[in-house]
Amino acid sequence: MGTFKGVHHVLSRYRQAVAMGLYGLVSVATFVTAYVVRFEFTIPETFARDIWAYAGILLAVRLLAFRLLNLSLERWRHIGTHDVARLVAAATLGSAWFIAILLVMQPVTPVPRSVLLVDWMLVILVVSGLWITYRSLFEVVQRQARLENGTLQRAILIGAGETGSRLVKEMLRDPMGYRPVGYLDDDPVKQGIRLHGLPVEGPVSNLPVVAKKWDADALIIALPSATLAELREVVDSCVETGLPFKVLPSTEEVLAGHVGTGQLREVKLDDLLGRDPIQLALPQLGAELDGKTVLITGGAGSIGSELCRQIALNGPGRLVLLDKSESDVFDVDLDLRHTFPDLDMVTIVGDLLDETLLEQVFRDEKPAVVFHAAAYKHVPLMERNARSAVLNNVLGTSLVAELAGTSGVERFVLVSTDKAVQPANVMGATKQAAELITLDCSGRFPNTWYTAVRFGNVLGSRGSVVPLFERQLAAGRPLTVTHPEVTRYFMTIPEAVQLLLQASILPEARGQIAMLDMGDPVLIVDLARKLIRLKGLREGVDARIEFCGLRPGEKLHERLSAAHEQTRETEITKIRIVASSAAWVHDDMSLRALRGRLQDGQATSHESAVNLLCEIVPEFGQATTGVPMAQLAGAM
Repeated sequence: MGTFKGVHHVLSRYRQAVAMGLYGLVSVATFVTAYVVRFEFTIPETFARDIWAYAGILLAVRLLAFRLLNLSLERWRHIGTHDVARLVAAATLGSAWFIAILLVMQPVTPVPRSVLLVDWMLVILVVSGLWITYRSLFEVVQRQARLENGTLQRAILIGAGETGSRLVKEMLRDPMGYRPVGYLDDDPVKQGIRLHGLPVEGPVSNLPVVAKKWDADALIIALPSATLAELREVVDSCVETGLPFKVLPSTEEVLAGHVGTGQLREVKLDDLLGRDPIQLALPQLGAELDGKTVLITGGAGSIGSELCRQIALNGPGRLVLLDKSESDVFDVDLDLRHTFPDLDMVTIVGDLLDETLLEQVFRDEKPAVVFHAAAYKHVPLMERNARSAVLNNVLGTSLVAELAGTSGVERFVLVSTDKAVQPANVMGATKQAAELITLDCSGRFPNTWYTAVRFGNVLGSRGSVVPLFERQLAAGRPLTVTHPEVTRYFMTIPEAVQLLLQASILPEARGQIAMLDMGDPVLIVDLARKLIRLKGLREGVDARIEFCGLRPGEKLHERLSAAHEQTRETEITKIRIVASSAAWVHDDMSLRALRGRLQDGQATSHESAVNLLCEIVPEFGQATTGVPMAQLAGAM
């Protein structure tokens, strides 16, 4: 093997010259062999006299054809069917030129037609054979080297479909850490067959037995089109074996041809909690945004940055991103300019409470559509910082919403939360106030389309429970869950933003609150246990869960609509309209009066901010404990 590697290294330095030299030898050899075959190993002297002259002409035209079709540039270890097709084309072109030259020359001793045909077939077969031999030797050497280094893991493929077959083919060619030993598949038609020399051992339920039989080191899930329920079952089976397992990420990448060990990754909670795949490009939204300027406040946050990406995908005239986090704006700006090089984009670092800046942005950029995603959102933190929450989430929303109306913006969309429903915490109360501001503006500015979109937690957002659990596991700390019965709604960030965008152009949503279908609530302790199993750990042995008690303002369960709110279906199955009966409580609590009180400093302290919230949102006066929040304010 060492000799082969040494020769390979030397020849690789002169790959094109070596390839053309071999092609030339093959061309001459196959031409002479064609004569030998035609005359049954005894070539008459008449034909033998001119054979080398003809071979020289054929050599020249064939090498020219091979060079024109770039056969000398291929790396033989990556040769595939498309390269064989180009080989056939090159051989045919070379033979055609050779025949044309013979017709012009009209030699006394012609080249027999059978020789031309046999030569054409032989050159294709022999060159293909060279490629296959080289590729096979290379793969054997690579595999043997990895085996000697002890780096190959014996892997069982779950899924014997097209994806699994292509992945095993890739592994056999270039292992990259894995040595496939067999398949499992629930399709009875595939069971018992062999793919690439490996058996399909049976259904996935046989996994524990088959893993032990083959002494497997790893499991690979190659089911990119599996439903959520199917993936959960497969993951549960993998967890039972105690072996590490990985998954191919998506059908889209598989369809694009990107199937290989480089795409393998660990199964994430998103995979098990998400819903059906979504299509990010929305033709109707693209038509709405064509040539228009879109302003996104909080554009560097979890939801805001995904809004930027999906809106950029739908071709706005200009995208304006506003956020006060300089570092986050910088990162999102780099990402968007790399992904969408033709995007006309403006990034602004600034605060929602800077009214002068907001007026300048609306005056200079003239946005037609505004997505207001900027908000303080961490419940326990806002319980201790009520003044900041009220100023940012209430006053900030009122400034942006009213500027949208006075500036003639076509659409204003508020990103709201399920915590605005019967709020038991400062953050939720400020978001209900923001919803009330949006509905109030809808009545005051009829030429602007106002909508609030309400949804629950999103997986992977900053400060959400999943990244917290992952950090705790990485540090070897217990996973902290507030209560054994606490539940939350979850949705992936791309799905939440996709539905938010759909709601923003839904006719029924104008002047209303839209509510996204979040599916069934998830028990947080189950989420923690799933994550422990996905990491290959054992609860109570390698990782443990601690219950720390509900934090200030937290509920056991969230709701997407209140008891007094009626909901109705829309043309989009995952979006409902909330018919809210909530309104301003006092005559002096108009939007303008509210802004005046906030700007005059009536929310100068924690206590005054909480009291003001209780005025705006009466439901906020009663927390889950039954104690009015206004009474709790002084104790915080």
